[in-house]
Amino acid sequence: MSEIEKLINLAKNAADKIRKYNFVRLVSHNDADGLTSAGIMAQALLRAGIRFQLSIAAKLDEAVIEDVNRSASQGELVIFCDMGSGQPELIGKVAADVVVLDHHQPVGQSPAKAVVNAHMVGIDGATDISASGTCYLVARELGPGNVDLAGLAIAGAVGDRQLFQTANAFILEEALKAGVVSVRKGLKVGDGNLVDVLAYSTEPFLDFTGNPEKTAGFLNQLGLSGNIENLSEEETSKLASAIALKLIRKASPEAIEAVIGDIFLLNLELVHNVYDFISILNTCGKQKVYGLALALCLKDSAIINEALSLTKEHEKNLALDIRESVEKIRQGENIWYINTIEAISTGSLATTVVRYLHPELPFMCVNESEGVLKVSARGTRELVARGLDLAFTLREAASAVGGNGGGHSVASGASIPMGSTEEFLSIADRIIGEQLGINAGGKSK
Repeated sequence: MSEIEKLINLAKNAADKIRKYNFVRLVSHNDADGLTSAGIMAQALLRAGIRFQLSIAAKLDEAVIEDVNRSASQGELVIFCDMGSGQPELIGKVAADVVVLDHHQPVGQSPAKAVVNAHMVGIDGATDISASGTCYLVARELGPGNVDLAGLAIAGAVGDRQLFQTANAFILEEALKAGVVSVRKGLKVGDGNLVDVLAYSTEPFLDFTGNPEKTAGFLNQLGLSGNIENLSEEETSKLASAIALKLIRKASPEAIEAVIGDIFLLNLELVHNVYDFISILNTCGKQKVYGLALALCLKDSAIINEALSLTKEHEKNLALDIRESVEKIRQGENIWYINTIEAISTGSLATTVVRYLHPELPFMCVNESEGVLKVSARGTRELVARGLDLAFTLREAASAVGGNGGGHSVASGASIPMGSTEEFLSIADRIIGEQLGINAGGKSK
């Protein structure tokens, strides 16, 4: 039996369990992958005639468990999407039955009634299937008509910067066959006016990002204007080549691959370009307007204008914030890092630095927000191939200073107590040096 078949069997088992309940308490993560996961499960449950209550959470912690236990009792079901694999002790505190649909590295033995996680069958959840893909596999077992939800699964995978191989390739093939998704070649950015899109996009992050005048100058040299989606094949190729030349000087090899290639068009969603779609979801997640994100996933056209203007404003602020922050980056022995206060998006900042500016070492952003220190860490696939495991690093370094952390080998997060930044960074730096086999001073052993 193939790995995909084993994963589908896990999804089938979870769907069989879910069908037995009249009411489900649904909890999902607040990023693009978590929000599309919620959208998929909400529609699948509606279609199956199962009532549900949905909430979105930034992370799974005691407060979420307390909230769940207030609203779900024994004999009912709680489904956690895009969370729950790394905290079996918290799952054990839920009074109701639990199903976990996730793609993070599992830790320990889960007390859940059913777990669907690609890692359990030998597929890498960090790169090959997102939580939304996992939820889609369960949804297609709940009802054969749910193939139309594959577009949300593709969006979640793009949001989590995944590769379209193994499980993701299987879902994409189904989506293409059913006409749910189509593909065009080009720059992996949203649609719209060329100057606006390139000046305030952080993917790619270029020497003119944040500066519309410089962006216009770059486009004038190429003789390009108008809307990105209206460019001819030749014009698209000219723009992609010029950007690739800029990237080649400094960026990681995966940055070029991340910026130029297949653009997925979500034919059944309100916003067709997948990059515009996930920009809206990420913005709604950051601004905590989860209802707007879920309305987009549930195809409520009344929210489109509000969602688009909120996103444009957020993206502009984010590009300017990242441009300002990159001036303050410091180098440790085996990491690059920055300390920030109330940064707009630490994940976007971390991804930008490791992908476009300093791909040779992992990057960590320690951000003070609401009296707590939040850490976002990012690496590259090349660093992971050399031994980097940020999930392990952040779990160990955070617990050593009285916090908690985890995630994927290539991208991870942590919460640590105020005043522990230096100790945390020092421990993380040392662990990463050991993983990468680097002596102090950055030389490989």
